[in-house]
Order: sequence, then C-alpha cells, then structure tokens
Amino acid sequence: MELIINGQARDSEATTVDGVVRDLTDAGDGAVPGGIAVAVNDEVVRRTAWTDTELSAGDRVDVLTAVQGG
Repeated sequence: MELIINGQARDSEATTVDGVVRDLTDAGDGAVPGGIAVAVNDEVVRRTAWTDTELSAGDRVDVLTAVQGG
C-alpha cells in the first residue's frame, strides 16, 4: 500500500506503525532502537500502541528520532 513516510510517497507492505518503524530502522537484529517518536496523520502514536495502530493507504506517517546535542 502507498503511505507518505516522512514526506515521501512509498510503497510499503507494513500494515501497522510497528511494521513501518521496523522497516525503517532494521539493523538485522529485529530490535527497535529507543528515542523514536511516530505520528500518523499529525496524531502522536504512543509506543505501546504501535503494534495495534493499523495504517490505511495514503496515511501520513512521520518517524522522528531524538538527537542529543549542545
């Protein structure tokens, strides 16, 4: 299905927020790193809801990572 991920149209087989995050952050070990926030259609999705949050074609998914600096 086509999703808008971080402002770019992409075809994705993921049907949940968790699936999209795993596709974007896969380091080969299956673990999802910390410091990630996700919004779907401008609504923040709590990490505890990622596996239950279903996506539909055309949804806007923003995946943000925390960056420390000074």
